[in-house]
Amino acid sequence: MCGVIGIVGRDRVIQDLYDGLIVLQHRGQDAAGIMTYDGHFHLQKGNGLAREVFNAENIMQLPGSVGMGHVRYTTAGSSSDPNESHPFYVNSPFGIGLIHNGNLTNYQTLRSEVEKERYLNTNSDTEVLLNVLAQEIVNLKLKKLQPKDLFEALKKVYLRVKGSYSVIALISDYGLLAFRDPQGIRPLVMGKRATAKGDEYIVSSESVVLDTLGFEKIKDVAPGGAVLIDLKHKVHTMQILPPDFHPCLFEWVYLARPDSVLDEVSVYKARLRMGKLLAKKIRKANIDIDVVIPVPDTGRTAALTIAYDLGVKYREGLIKNRYIGRTFIMPGQAMRQRSIKYKLNPIPLEMKNKKVLLVDDSIVRGNTSRKIVEMVRQAGAKKVYFASMAPPLRHPCVYGVDMPSRKEFVANGLTEPEIAKAISADGVFYQDLKDLIEAVRRGNQRIKNFCGACFSGKYPTEDVTEEVLARAEASRSSLDENGPVRKEENPQVALL
Repeated sequence: MCGVIGIVGRDRVIQDLYDGLIVLQHRGQDAAGIMTYDGHFHLQKGNGLAREVFNAENIMQLPGSVGMGHVRYTTAGSSSDPNESHPFYVNSPFGIGLIHNGNLTNYQTLRSEVEKERYLNTNSDTEVLLNVLAQEIVNLKLKKLQPKDLFEALKKVYLRVKGSYSVIALISDYGLLAFRDPQGIRPLVMGKRATAKGDEYIVSSESVVLDTLGFEKIKDVAPGGAVLIDLKHKVHTMQILPPDFHPCLFEWVYLARPDSVLDEVSVYKARLRMGKLLAKKIRKANIDIDVVIPVPDTGRTAALTIAYDLGVKYREGLIKNRYIGRTFIMPGQAMRQRSIKYKLNPIPLEMKNKKVLLVDDSIVRGNTSRKIVEMVRQAGAKKVYFASMAPPLRHPCVYGVDMPSRKEFVANGLTEPEIAKAISADGVFYQDLKDLIEAVRRGNQRIKNFCGACFSGKYPTEDVTEEVLARAEASRSSLDENGPVRKEENPQVALL
């Protein structure tokens, strides 16, 4: 999971790019980067939050009316190497910069192919993807490209690259290219803004960026489709491969902001429906609950409808320190564990001598859930139940959301009563997968399939074999008190 943004404007775009990255900061905290173009490329990137990487001085060194930006959540390569932050750049056959949200499942094969012709400087799958694109443009053997030529090269890229990829590329003398894998696993949305000088265009991971910057949404970039916005502000589109649409369910559960609309489905409304469907399951258990308390922030929307449908009080009993990042995407188990105690603090008045139902987006290893349950008990709760907006997580994600190995999931091989015991709760309630699908699909009935591989083990791309999963699990980080210790290429950052 990363955040991407690209703009073809009429004046300097640096302010909009920076503001867009701030809006997308929830999608990645490891690094940030911006590239602009005014006949020459200008690049600033590094580790840290966007407000740490960019300042008044270096922003002034980024002129140009075309540009793109990225916030990084590490799923391939190293989280600590600033060279692996985006954008990446090559100068042959044309200057090309590229940013990427997703994960390539055939990374090792592609890397071996690319290294026969080109030197790679990092272990990033994005650098490999950039070089595959450059190779296919070179293979056209044309000095001047037309949009149809670029799309022809892109077709070859699609045939070679497997996995999830929502990509923005900046090509010198041509413009901004955006494309999305045939499954459309990661989101990508396009918008337009009218100005006195003419129309401006944007492509971004989430619609909330368009809202914030004053763009009107045009469409979601189609799975298997590409958009080229040239330097004359003309838009060229092409369906490169037939779509096999399987958007990631976890985008609506956790990854995206609630004020975004992804593939015509409101994240907020989907989470409300998740709560409503989960409330039905909880009601059948016939347990006594005094208060529903969300685990902020993602649990809040579903908790509202759960409390309403169960007819019990909704209270904000856990207060979040907003200066602590999202623990789900922090690089390293030790770092996440240390941050939990600073991130949340209970209000005992809402919990003392009460039977509490906690609502969170998911339960992964169970470490975070257990600590929260224990925190609520220490605040005086009589009983503590735990509800998950997502079904049990049992399978690794190879598409850009970093999950642990199968043996590390708390739900692996355990029943719900056993999971409750593992996280010290009096009971656990999971969303059923069919209900989660229904909660999202109700917003757009044209979506027939979803990627729920982390729940079901059914991966939408055919290349994900047991060998691929075993290799992905083997590449997971070994963790010590200082965070991840990298052991192999294309390592993954584990989750709580």
